[in-house]
Amino acid sequence: MKTFDAIIIGKGPAGISAALYTARANLSTLVIGKNESSLNKAPSIENYYGLSEPLSGEKLLAVGMEQVKALGVTVADEEVLSITKLFEENLFGVTSKENTYQAKTVLIATGKPQKKIKLEGLERLEGRGISYCTTCDGFFFRKAKVGVLGYNEYALHEAEELLTFTEDITIFTGGKEMEASEEETGKFKIIKEPIEALSGTERLEGIKLKNGETIPLQGLFVAYGTASSVDFAQKLGVLVEDGSIKVNADMATNIDGLFAAGDCTGGFKQVSVAVGQGAVAGKSMIDYAKKRG
Repeated sequence: MKTFDAIIIGKGPAGISAALYTARANLSTLVIGKNESSLNKAPSIENYYGLSEPLSGEKLLAVGMEQVKALGVTVADEEVLSITKLFEENLFGVTSKENTYQAKTVLIATGKPQKKIKLEGLERLEGRGISYCTTCDGFFFRKAKVGVLGYNEYALHEAEELLTFTEDITIFTGGKEMEASEEETGKFKIIKEPIEALSGTERLEGIKLKNGETIPLQGLFVAYGTASSVDFAQKLGVLVEDGSIKVNADMATNIDGLFAAGDCTGGFKQVSVAVGQGAVAGKSMIDYAKKRG
C-alpha cells in the first residue's frame, strides 16, 4: 500500500493549484482522478489573469498538469471509489479499482456533482427507501431486498459494501452494459432492462421496468456514473448543505485533516475562484501535515 503526505482527488484547477503548494513544501503528493473536469469542455477562456490570448480549458489543464509533474507530484489516472478514515493509523484511505493509498491529509476537489439520472419517483422517494450512501443507510436494510442503480465499478463497490447487511442485492444498470467482468459481478443479480419508474407511495415498493415487469424492493442505492464529491463527503460524515461541502476559511471540513476546494464547495464557479481556493487548501494541508509530523 502506497502512503503519501497528501492526496488530492480531482485534476481540475483547485486540485492542481493545491498540489503546486504541497509539492513545493516537500510533501509527497498524489493527484488522482479521471480527466473529467468540466473545464475540458470550455473552448475559450478569456477572463483569467495573465492570459494575453484566449486559451482552451483543455490546454489550461494540460499546462497545470505539466507544472505539477515537473515538481515530482505522482499522478494517477484512476477513478476513486471511496475515502475512509483509518482511525488506528490516524490516516485516510483512498481506494480505486487498481490501488489503495494512504495519506495524512486529503483534499476533495472533484467539482460539483450533476444530477446523473432522471427517473419517475426518484426525488419523491429520496429518504424513503432511496439512498445515495451505503455507509450511512445500509444498516437500515438488514436482510432486506435491495437494489443498486449503476453500471460500473462504483456501483459494484457499493453492492459489495451492502453485503455486510444483506445478500439479496440486485444491480440495475438502467439499460447500460455492466462495466465489470462476470467474475466480479457473480455475487449479484444483474438486470439490464431499462427502468420505467420507481413505485411506492409512502416508501419505495419496487422498480417498474420498460418491459412491464415490476421488481419488488425495500431499498435502492443510487450509484449511477462516478462517485462525486458529495458521495465521498456523506460517507465520511462531512457536513453538506444544498449539495455543497461546507468548509471554513481554511477550506477545512468538519473532519480533521480533510479539506475541500473548488466547485464542490458552492459559490462562484470560475477558474480564478477554484485556483484561489486550491491555494488556500494547499497551505492548510501543509500546516496540518507538518503539525502531524
